[in-house]
Amino acid sequence: MKDKNVLIAQGITKTFDTGAPTEVLKGIDLEVNKGEFVAIVGESGSGKSTLLYILAGIDTPTEGSVVLADKDLATIGDAEMASLRRHDVAFVYQYDNLVPHLTAYENVTLPLLLDGLKEADYKDRVIALMTELGIGDRLKNYPNELSGGEQQRVAIARALAINPKLIFLDEPTGSLDRERGRQVMEILKDVNEKRGVALVMVTHSSAHAEYASRRIEIEDGRIK
Repeated sequence: MKDKNVLIAQGITKTFDTGAPTEVLKGIDLEVNKGEFVAIVGESGSGKSTLLYILAGIDTPTEGSVVLADKDLATIGDAEMASLRRHDVAFVYQYDNLVPHLTAYENVTLPLLLDGLKEADYKDRVIALMTELGIGDRLKNYPNELSGGEQQRVAIARALAINPKLIFLDEPTGSLDRERGRQVMEILKDVNEKRGVALVMVTHSSAHAEYASRRIEIEDGRIK
């Protein structure tokens, strides 16, 4: 992988067989630089979310290759993929995907706990991170006690807690009202600029795509 790249995808296709073959992605080439903020936009059914899941290693392409954080996803095993997700890349879903019986702090620190780290090694850093994201006073609250915007901030904090090289985001403001969506986008832009974390975001919102440093439009399974 080139030194400047955190992601290289080449010739990505995806075909689903739902009685008859349906080609959703039709040969996508994409490179993402370290510290870059890329927005992938397109109409519903354009293939943008399918592409995101393939880039993140959650789904596999029918054809093509993905090299993520110097790892060829087609050649690594489950253990190495799990390590990649614990240390180098994170994923933020449209709906926060928080564990309901864990507090905000416990949700953020869950990946660190699963990685075998001791709380003394990360507690101060995580509290500072959550304070920076405006949820420092919500550490002991459970997800159902938080607003939608606060829940998404917890999800972003959980992604940042592992100090990733790249965060994938699937419609991170899709479940939020206009103002809370704007607030989340301001946070993401700040995270990208101040922390240098690369972001790859799928969004249907042209306004939110403007926060990115590069915009890619997908139409009918191809980059326009």
